[in-house]
Amino acid sequence: MKIGSIAKSLLAGLAAGAAAAATAAQDGALSTGEGVTIALAVLGALGVVYAVPNTSSTDSGPRPL
Repeated sequence: MKIGSIAKSLLAGLAAGAAAAATAAQDGALSTGEGVTIALAVLGALGVVYAVPNTSSTDSGPRPL
């Protein structure tokens, strides 16, 4: 486990949560459904971004399947 993969997933979770919270706060109130949406956005971003491996600077193209 490298710190880079953890850091990028934390930043993605923070960005997704902030975007969802900004959208939810447009009407001045935060409902339970909006809170769940924010939580799912954070958890989804954490999981998806953590699962994608970092590429090294020596990679020259897409990885073979």
